[in-house]
Amino acid sequence: MTDLSKYRNIGIFAHVDAGKTTTTERILKLTGKIHKIGEVHDGESTTDFMEQEAERGITIQAAAVSCFWKGHRFNVIDTPGHVDFTVEVYRSLKVLDGGIGVFCGSGGVEPQSETNWRYANESAVARIIFVNKLDRMGADFLNVVKQTKDVLGANPIVMVLPIGIEDEFCGLVDLLTRKAWIWDETGEAENYSIQDIPADMHDLVEEYREILVETALEQDDDLLEAYMEGEEISIEDIKRCVRLGTRNLDFFPTYCGSAFKNKGIQLLLDAVVDYLPAPQEVDPQPLTDEEGEPNGEFAIVDAELPFKALAFKIMDDRFGALTFVRIYSGRISKGDTILNSFTGKTERVGRMVEMQANERTELSTAQAGDIIAIVGMKNVQTGHTLCDPKHPCTLEAMVFPEPVISIAVKPKDKGGSEKMGIAIGKMIAEDPTFRVETDEDSGETILRGMGELHLDIKVDILKRTYGVELIVGEPQVAYRETITQVVEDSYTHKKQSGGSGQFGRIDYVIRPGEANTGFTFTSKVVGGNVPKEFWPAVEKGFKSLMGTGTIAGFPVLDVEFELRDGAFHAVDSSAIAFEIAAKGAFRQSIPKADPKLLEPIMAVDVFTPDDHVGDVIGDLNRRRGMIKDQMAGVTGVRIKADVALSEMFGYISTLRTMTSGRGQFSMEFSHYSQCPNNISEKVIADVKERKAAEAKK
Repeated sequence: MTDLSKYRNIGIFAHVDAGKTTTTERILKLTGKIHKIGEVHDGESTTDFMEQEAERGITIQAAAVSCFWKGHRFNVIDTPGHVDFTVEVYRSLKVLDGGIGVFCGSGGVEPQSETNWRYANESAVARIIFVNKLDRMGADFLNVVKQTKDVLGANPIVMVLPIGIEDEFCGLVDLLTRKAWIWDETGEAENYSIQDIPADMHDLVEEYREILVETALEQDDDLLEAYMEGEEISIEDIKRCVRLGTRNLDFFPTYCGSAFKNKGIQLLLDAVVDYLPAPQEVDPQPLTDEEGEPNGEFAIVDAELPFKALAFKIMDDRFGALTFVRIYSGRISKGDTILNSFTGKTERVGRMVEMQANERTELSTAQAGDIIAIVGMKNVQTGHTLCDPKHPCTLEAMVFPEPVISIAVKPKDKGGSEKMGIAIGKMIAEDPTFRVETDEDSGETILRGMGELHLDIKVDILKRTYGVELIVGEPQVAYRETITQVVEDSYTHKKQSGGSGQFGRIDYVIRPGEANTGFTFTSKVVGGNVPKEFWPAVEKGFKSLMGTGTIAGFPVLDVEFELRDGAFHAVDSSAIAFEIAAKGAFRQSIPKADPKLLEPIMAVDVFTPDDHVGDVIGDLNRRRGMIKDQMAGVTGVRIKADVALSEMFGYISTLRTMTSGRGQFSMEFSHYSQCPNNISEKVIADVKERKAAEAKK
């Protein structure tokens, strides 16, 4: 049996271009998994194996690799940095036990770092901080450490100090051992020597070592007391305290280096072994009931317990459908029958593989703590629980954000429709934030996603991977509708056409609900005027039309429906009659409640060099932006603003032009807000015009 204490399931996450994939490549080289380093800028890195990743120099999907360091097995997931693909980070963090947050030595804490850090906080993942690119112009290790405190609210505990900076960066001082690691000029990770600390760094090393020891020993009162009384504490005891504090999220061991120049990676790998938790040391995943509420039970990480696993990613490649699975307890072998507790169906495990990015190694068995892929599962989706059929259970589900942008597409040639349908079906299974629907009026296929880049990549995959050439429409905003007035009303549905008729009357109030509540239904009916068995039919009828508003046909948000009274007929009343009455009530009363259009507002985070701040703020104001915050950094200024999505199309090219190519930005959905009248009128007019054009066809 494998010793679980020797496992480390870790993810590497960061802002775009902070060096996650380069760091992963160095880890694979040092651990002997690869013999030639592939560079991101050459499109040859191991984990960026998609054509689109190699071309654009970005990571699009999380890739899993396994390697060994000092007798420990690392399952490493390299995640994307771009905001459009944060779902990959979220679902990876959900199944990992620890993480390495990579930050750029000159860029510091950048917009996407914040989002990823928040996801890691929500998933309670222990982390090590790695400040990369210390060989870059403007790099400042201690300033990035300060930013992690100020911006992320983190508590970094400095474990090493850099020797030299920018082009003079040559090594690190390990504060625990008080030894200097110096790399030579060959650029090879193995070519280093361990020396005494440079004379001019003694005071700084002692200052930071004291902070490190005091912070660590706060985990053990007896050791702290002994230290305060002048006793020398052993390095093993300090490490034990650092491990405990890291696991409890009290602080984050902080390292630095230059992955590209092969400096500092050994110390980072040692830190993963020393401080990040093994699978059984992490708080176990909660189990839930059918409604998704915790039931007080947990998936204890133990190979001797019944099998429990979470499917966290679906991928379709040249060998067929792959289901990535994190096993929490028990064992699984080739040929086993497992239960999908979401569908209630069992499936037989045909082939299991260990993934090395897009390469694979066949497995015959796997156990608690492993991250594997199962080939050919039929009805499994992201977030489904797989378990022992004799011990059914459900693990806490994953919650994914709603798409905010859409495009209309159609195949260039007639024969492409069927091919497109099959391809999109596979892509939806892989990516829970990618949705598709058919416009009933025009028959067009509507693709929905998290941003322009997200949809751009999907269209590219359809073209290259599946051979479907598409005609792509302009991006469309996911508008919504809501009501602003309270309406008290009554509706009667009455139909008599021989035999038993239909009858249902409802008296009701509709009012604006709290933000983000969707639709809520209550009944205040007393007596039997509307029998209780018909209440669900009333709710169903009204709710069924919430997807199509009365202004422009957009889904309706935040409406409270209160059933007050009504009437029924002993013979003619039925659930269907009351459902039809509720639908009539929707059509009758929503227009009376002063409906308004809502638009998605994005939380926009822009980085700009100092000399372009005025231009960037002026441009955001012209885009109806509300500036929320400004933060000065070493190399520029970060501006946070709330901006309507409709004003942000094509923003990246404008920003690059304004900032001579040095500006960056990220945005994510924040909330819905009422549209200004002039925008609302234009959107409604555009919808009417489109429908009229479609009617002529």
